[in-house]
Amino acid sequence: MRRMLKAADLPDIVPIFPLPGALLLPRSRLPLHIFEPRYLAMLDDALKTPERLIGMVQPNAGPGGADRDEKGLQAIGCAGRVTQFSETEDGRYMVTLCGISRFRVQREVEGFTPYRRCEVSWSGFAGDLGRSEEDRGFDRKAFMALLGRYFEARALSTDWETLSETDDELLINSLSMLLDFEPEDKQALLEAPSLTTRRETLVTLIEYSLRGGTDEGILQ
Repeated sequence: MRRMLKAADLPDIVPIFPLPGALLLPRSRLPLHIFEPRYLAMLDDALKTPERLIGMVQPNAGPGGADRDEKGLQAIGCAGRVTQFSETEDGRYMVTLCGISRFRVQREVEGFTPYRRCEVSWSGFAGDLGRSEEDRGFDRKAFMALLGRYFEARALSTDWETLSETDDELLINSLSMLLDFEPEDKQALLEAPSLTTRRETLVTLIEYSLRGGTDEGILQ
């Protein structure tokens, strides 16, 4: 059982892992493969804190296609608590983050760490720390039919029995994290104010893909 964090437990400054296309959502789990020296240092430092938090933020290229890794960051990210980690023989780490809460980036903090850190605000995301959300208007039968067409079109396979038994939030959030969408679309899924709006965004993205949409994200 994960340790429940309260708003008062959350730090003002978090280490930032700007990974394009990687989406973490509250109460969801994200596996990470960490091997760059700066992020190994970030993990080591995070494990020394009581919260063990790492902030996942989409890089924001901005106008002109700036370097995604070293320039801008999206305004909203999600912090995850390191709940599992194992070291490989060659010094890399397999890590699992459990999504705790979204945050808004206030400013980047200068310092001597090889990784980036940001001052963040947790205001506006109190629901992330609570119980699972419900989606009362969710037509699961229609959604699963749409998902089946998407998986068939992409030649993907899954355990449909397990998927059909998954609760609404875990189903919607897991698909939002796992399906192959553009980083801008992943950001829209992250910023959705409710599970219902995230599901609606997800349906829009799946339908767009089935219509043969271009590689460009449709939610700018």
